Amino acid sequence: MADVQQIRFPTEDPNHVYKVGRTMLIFTAMMVTLPIFLYFFSKSFVFEGVMGMTRPNSYFYAAIVAIIAVHIVLGLFIYAAFTEGASKPVKKD
Repeated sequence: MADVQQIRFPTEDPNHVYKVGRTMLIFTAMMVTLPIFLYFFSKSFVFEGVMGMTRPNSYFYAAIVAIIAVHIVLGLFIYAAFTEGASKPVKKD
């Protein structure tokens, strides 16, 4: 059996794995908490309180707010994932 070498990906920062895990943890927490908070906040205070909507209408519009929040968090995560590994340009004289 041939010796199998481990593939190592070079990174400039030895703490890269921890940064990736921290980013994933932050966006996971945002994905769970932000839409739920915005749903109940917009339903109770914005749509029923300020705008005076009926309960069925406020459920519908609060769900739309929560869905928009999910899409924004996903978009931010994709942007963060693509820009995380980008190297900064080095000025050469």
